[in-house]
Amino acid sequence: MNLSGPPVAAQLRTAGIPSLSLVVIHDSLSHRPLVVSPKFGGSANGHNGVRSIIAALGNNPDFHRIRVGIGKNDGQDAADYVMAKLSEAERNFWSHGGKGVDHVWKHIETIAQSASR
Repeated sequence: MNLSGPPVAAQLRTAGIPSLSLVVIHDSLSHRPLVVSPKFGGSANGHNGVRSIIAALGNNPDFHRIRVGIGKNDGQDAADYVMAKLSEAERNFWSHGGKGVDHVWKHIETIAQSASR
C-alpha cells in the first residue's frame, strides 16, 4: 500500500479514467475501529499509501477515500499495530454476515450515484 501511487496512476492513465472517479479504501488510525468514513480530497493525514497516490497523481488529492477505522495504540509502533491481528469485534464486523462490507458498499454506491448526476 505504501508504494501504490505509481501503479494506480498508471492504470488510471491507461484506462483514461480521471482521478475524480478513483475510490481508495484504506485504514485510518484517526478513526475508531468499526467506523467507516468517506472523504473527498484533502491531505493524506499521515497515511503513506494515500501520500503515494497523491504524489503519483501530480500532487492531486482530488479522489474519493473510504477510511476504515482501526484506532491506534499509543504505546505501540504504528506499523506493528496496523499489522496486528484484528480483535474479535473487528473480525465479526468484517466477516461474512458482518456490517463492515455493507457500510463500505453503501459509500461506494453513494459516490457512484453522485458521479452519474
